[in-house]
Amino acid sequence: MKLIVDANIVFSAILNPKSKIADILVNSKSKYEFIAPEFLRFEIRSHYSKIAKISKYSFQEIGEVEFQVCREINFISEEQINSKIWEYAYSISKKIDEKDTVYTAFARYFKCKIWTGDKKLVNGLKKQGLTNFITSNELIQN
Repeated sequence: MKLIVDANIVFSAILNPKSKIADILVNSKSKYEFIAPEFLRFEIRSHYSKIAKISKYSFQEIGEVEFQVCREINFISEEQINSKIWEYAYSISKKIDEKDTVYTAFARYFKCKIWTGDKKLVNGLKKQGLTNFITSNELIQN
């Protein structure tokens, strides 16, 4: 099963590399194909200071954990997605959080679900009658 991995999943796994979320990312290659937008790599690195403050990890340790957590994620350029999909994704996401447009676009383009822990995103998608998401609890139960 293909899944779009959003930022809160990756940050959660980096902050707690022994969590179920991290375990799924690191050890589920045979069960899931993880996809994320390329910008997520830059977002992670732009938050190293915050991650270090919360986790008490050095930047080197964060880099090592990031490598382990992200090694099974296929990072794909946002440029591959055509403008019609971006327009659709924006029309959905602007009612929730415009920052989630990229995840909605990827889910539409790859015809799969967004793996998210973002309750605002989940509730916003539900309100619009969409089911293109899966939560960590649902994955853990599988």
